[in-house]
Amino acid sequence: MHSRSPFKLALSTAMFAVLLTTAACGGRGGGPKDTAFVARDVDTLYAAAKDRLDRGDTLVAAALFDEVERQHPYSPWARRAQLMSAFSYYVAKDYNKSVQAAQRFLSIHPGNRDAPYAYYLIALCYYEQISDTDRDQKITMQALQALTEIVRRYPNTQYASDARVKIDLVNDHLAGKEMQIGRFYEKSGKWLAASLRFRNVIDTYQTTSHTPEALFRMVESNLALGVPQEAQKYAAVLGANYPGSKWYEKAYKLVQKYAPGTQVK
Repeated sequence: MHSRSPFKLALSTAMFAVLLTTAACGGRGGGPKDTAFVARDVDTLYAAAKDRLDRGDTLVAAALFDEVERQHPYSPWARRAQLMSAFSYYVAKDYNKSVQAAQRFLSIHPGNRDAPYAYYLIALCYYEQISDTDRDQKITMQALQALTEIVRRYPNTQYASDARVKIDLVNDHLAGKEMQIGRFYEKSGKWLAASLRFRNVIDTYQTTSHTPEALFRMVESNLALGVPQEAQKYAAVLGANYPGSKWYEKAYKLVQKYAPGTQVK
């Protein structure tokens, strides 16, 4: 999940372009020849920051946008610069500073029309830091919370539409982590602990791609725990919902071999 999808980049760039349209009146400067932040009028400073961003000098651009706010805190440009700073840090993959800048924007301008984008930017910062299932999933949970917040606050926006897609992917990732832990417990012979993990996938992440395997693992676990009736129940659910899957075929064979007195339809 470290790479950015074309849709994600297109959406981010589109939102960025909208933000920039109001900056055109500032003119185009050649950008600072160095990074010394001397006092300048707001139009020149903002234009220098935008020029740096256009040229790919994202960290310098972010610093210059921060300088717009510092030098001209009561200018209408200051509000715009706060969000542009957050965007610049995001493009530079300095996610912590991007989140901080976006959160600061929201704390000062909670009802601003660009607030949905600020929330979206925060969610993207967490989302793009999601690591593989071998690592701690704290960032994954933060991404899920941030994406869910977008859907809750702005359900009819394009941000919410994209957030819903990402929520499904995040849930699939979290389910994968549960499956990994469950399989580890299985190999260790800790069948009860394993079944709790698999059951959580079935109950919490039932729409993910991991559900068929979780149902099969519940068949395995319950047979190992000596509860064939429960194994048969999960095999039946697996057959009803995923009749053509390899997991149902494996579950059917297991039940027939180790609990022949039960019936799987």
